[in-house]
Amino acid sequence: MKHLALVLFFVPLAAFAGKAERDFMKSEVTPAVTEAQAAFKTACGCDLKISIDEATIKSVDEMRLAKYIAQSVTTGAPEYCTDAPAKKAVCKMKSLKLAKAKETKFTFAGTAGTATTDGQAVANFAMMTDELDK
Repeated sequence: MKHLALVLFFVPLAAFAGKAERDFMKSEVTPAVTEAQAAFKTACGCDLKISIDEATIKSVDEMRLAKYIAQSVTTGAPEYCTDAPAKKAVCKMKSLKLAKAKETKFTFAGTAGTATTDGQAVANFAMMTDELDK
């Protein structure tokens, strides 16, 4: 039982276990996500909770791609949210998960969006707005 408790304790730490990964997450990805959330709120007038899927985004290279997705939100939101219909379209999305998958794409269901990278390309804000503005 004691070993099971130790395993359960360390499992959540496995995603960003290496020093390089932890440092990159802290110094690069987290600030990019925070900036993207603020830019979205300022430009579009609504909150967006952005999270990293730690089960699929593990290496520094994958984290870098997640950072690029967040930066796309930062630059894209002010360009897109210029009128009430645009703001209404994107404000349907309350949360955005950044993940790695077999295909680069953006999916939306309910109030949650998922932007993925295939390890090469990233889903960008234009892909998000194309889906949200339907």
